[in-house]
Amino acid sequence: MTFQSISAVTLAVQDMARALAFYRDQLEMPLRYGDAESEFCSFRVGQGYLNLVLAPAGGWSWWGRVIFYVDDVDALHQRLTEAGVPGIEAPPKDASWGERYFHVTDPDGHELSFARPLAA
Repeated sequence: MTFQSISAVTLAVQDMARALAFYRDQLEMPLRYGDAESEFCSFRVGQGYLNLVLAPAGGWSWWGRVIFYVDDVDALHQRLTEAGVPGIEAPPKDASWGERYFHVTDPDGHELSFARPLAA
């Protein structure tokens, strides 16, 4: 298994419309996925992405996640599972935005996602 790049950083936001107005309209980042009514939006930033996820109404202390592209998501998940690594949320799955991924929480509570693009 090889790390290929940091694919994206995901930030939690309280108001998606307000966040889109800032990132899309003021910073002029190209919106790739989602809209003001979405719970998840993604912007193209060079070879990577800035993702926004809507925080629940009561808020949370979670800041976001870092997404690493790897060459084999399933092999990494299997290796971590067999090693008994805690914090694995669920098995890999294919997402509607075109990636296969899974999440792990590190020992300090940071969420890490390991992903690869799905074949076109």
